[in-house]
Amino acid sequence: MRYMGIDVGKRRCVAVVKDECGSSLQEIRFLNSGDGVRQLLDAVKPEGDLVAVVEATCNAWVKIYDALMDNGVHVKLANPSKTRAIAEARIKSDRVDASILADLLRGDLVAESYVPSKERREQRALVRHRAALLKERTEVKNRIHSLLEKYDLDETLFSDLFSKSGREWLSKIKLSDTDRFILEGELMLLKSLDDEVDRVTRRIASEAYDEEDVKLLMTMPGIDFYSALLIISEIGSIDRFRDQWRLVSYAGLAPSLHQ
Repeated sequence: MRYMGIDVGKRRCVAVVKDECGSSLQEIRFLNSGDGVRQLLDAVKPEGDLVAVVEATCNAWVKIYDALMDNGVHVKLANPSKTRAIAEARIKSDRVDASILADLLRGDLVAESYVPSKERREQRALVRHRAALLKERTEVKNRIHSLLEKYDLDETLFSDLFSKSGREWLSKIKLSDTDRFILEGELMLLKSLDDEVDRVTRRIASEAYDEEDVKLLMTMPGIDFYSALLIISEIGSIDRFRDQWRLVSYAGLAPSLHQ
């Protein structure tokens, strides 16, 4: 059996392949690109005797992980924070890190991260994108509220300042030239974010329409198609949790005491 540890960089990567005794067989440096990954596959020639470990680094690991899996290599995704706790090295380099990963894999000591299927990853990216847009939209609204605090204005006239009537009011209130310029820019940005949220929401609705699990979750009070798809995409395979308490902990709903 051969064990390959891959230190993943945004542009360049290093792979170290070892045998069962820990002797280095190969060291491959390659670009983190489609051509680079093909170069890696040509060098290691996966033939069923190769297993690999890739350290999670933002999204830089995805194309390497998928290419190895597609070529019959069993791959583990290492949790960076837990891997560092196991294998603190005084000397740090890409080659050393890749070698340590290979040794951890050889000893079955890899702190593994769960990797959803490609379909679930796509759904997760979509619902997280919507969440990021909503956060950005809230920031824009807060900046507008902050700008208006300099003036003696009664925002309580509107239950929602950013409703149609509220935006008409915002377009007519008297502000300094600079603040009017800033406010108009913020309102244009807000409209753009509203349109994008609507577009993404429609895409999520179409994705959720054919999901039987989504329909099942929507039978619960307060769960709409977005919440249901969010729950499904973030949990992934329910079988990876040993019991319901592990799932509750993963969701951040299990209170703990620190004193």
